[in-house]
Formats: sequence, structure tokens, C-alpha cells
Amino acid sequence: MNPGGFDALIHSTVPLGGGLSSSAALEVATATLLEIITGKKLDPIEKALLCQKAEHDFAGMPCGIMDQFISIMGRENEALLLDCRSRKPELVPMADPSVSVLIINTNVKHELTGSEYPTRRRQCEAAAKILGVPSLRDATAGQLKAASGKMDRVIYQRARHVIGEIERTLRAAEGVRASKWPAVGQLMYASHASLRDDYEVSCLELDTVVEIAERLGIKGGVYGCRMTGGGFGGCAVALVKSKAVDAISKKIAADYKKKTGIEPTIFVSRPAAGATMVKGGNPSGSSVQPHRYTSLAAPV
Repeated sequence: MNPGGFDALIHSTVPLGGGLSSSAALEVATATLLEIITGKKLDPIEKALLCQKAEHDFAGMPCGIMDQFISIMGRENEALLLDCRSRKPELVPMADPSVSVLIINTNVKHELTGSEYPTRRRQCEAAAKILGVPSLRDATAGQLKAASGKMDRVIYQRARHVIGEIERTLRAAEGVRASKWPAVGQLMYASHASLRDDYEVSCLELDTVVEIAERLGIKGGVYGCRMTGGGFGGCAVALVKSKAVDAISKKIAADYKKKTGIEPTIFVSRPAAGATMVKGGNPSGSSVQPHRYTSLAAPV
């Protein structure tokens, strides 16, 4: 695929450094633009892997494939359950209009993400090696507990998070399919606690948002809340009652600013399509637009 030279304008409303996959959105939008220019359609999985390779080789970030897959394969009113080993995506219906995803940008970014992600990956690989498995998805909580004496505390905690998060992800997918929102919400809180305590990628601001959401509770319209993205700042996502979005947003914004002195940015989203060509008002022009999305994926 060689498109030759071309001029392009990039405009984005995805907050940079917010943990909402701005890098994957840019990669996938660019790949989609190249498909349009050249008239050559890529296999969706090949396209996702090419975008991942771009991030590995040019940005120097050894990321996984979740962000690229949802940016390509997202569908309206569908969450995406992804097996990162087989690369098999599974759409999970999430069309219930009574629930929405509230995104709370803490508007802080601690300068740790770039170095900490590769470190966590090495720690998980070390745990898998001690357990004698190809990856932590092949291990059970029982195996980890039995081998706890062979690994230091940090390696053990990292492995406990990943093994537990895989189980939580599968249970969350079942909950979403059945519209069991309180159960899904509890899994979100458990996920955040694990990210905070075992994986240690949260921060005071993210923890503050989750604590405020948890205090509001189901009576206040919040089912669950957790951090998202690489951590150390960025965004939290909350599963909320659609009818209570405005009240919840105002309460979280006021309490967060009171506790941190920072004004958050809050917006609501629903599962939407991935990168698509959108024809604008100019009949001779078009734009490639990655829409906002909700993702549900199992880690490697």
C-alpha cells in the first residue's frame, strides 16, 4: 500500500493523555484514510496489528491490541469482549437505554505512564515464568497462591491483578449480556481496587473520583466506577443511570473540585461504531472519524 504524497488535517476531541486511546484512534483513523485513498481494504485484524506495530516501532510503547481492535471493530450499542491470544473479538449487546457510560477526566497526568507500562509487562512475564505457564491467562488463583513463596511481593501482586482481572472481565461480559448492572458495577469497583492496590497504576485524583461515585451509590444513580487507560491520571469511567446523568455529573464535579482544586471534564457516551468515513458538507471532501466507544476486553 503506497498512497504517495497527500495533505491531511487532523482534528480530535479525544483528550490527549486521558487514557481514552488517543494514540490508537489516530493510528486507526490514519489507516482508514489510507484505505480510502488507495482503494485497498485491509483485513480488520491485520489492520489492528499494523496499528499496534506503529505504536511499538515509532512511539516506543509496547502496547497491547485492545485499543486498536475496538477502534476498528466497535459497533453501535455493542461492547467488545476480546481474547488477546486468539485475537477473536466478540460483540456483547449493550443497547439498554437506561444505562450510560459517564467519563470523568481528572485533568491530571502524572509523568509515569511511559516507563511504568513496560515495567508492569516485565513483572507479569516474570510471574508467568515462575509459574511455568506461557502467560498469566494460563494460571489460576490457586496456582498463584501455591507459588507465592517463590516470588517477591510485587511480582505476586501484579500476577494477582491480571489473573483476577481476566476473571472479572468474563463475569462482566455475562452481566452486560443479562443487563445485571449492579453486578457489573461491583466488578468495576473491584477492578479499580485491584488496579490501585495490586497493579499500583492509580493515583489520588482517580481514587477520589471513584470514592465519590461509590458514595453516591445506586440510590444516587451510579452502578460502578473505575479508572481506565494507563493510569497515573487521565480518566475514570462510571456506569450510571441515564436519567441521573446531569445530577451525577454536577455532584462529581463539585466534590472532586472541592477535594482536589481541579475542575474535571465530564461527558457521557454510549457504545458506538469505530473508525468510519463521514462525508461532510463539502461534496468534494470527506473525513475519517473515530467515534467515542466503550470497550470491554480481557488483558493478555
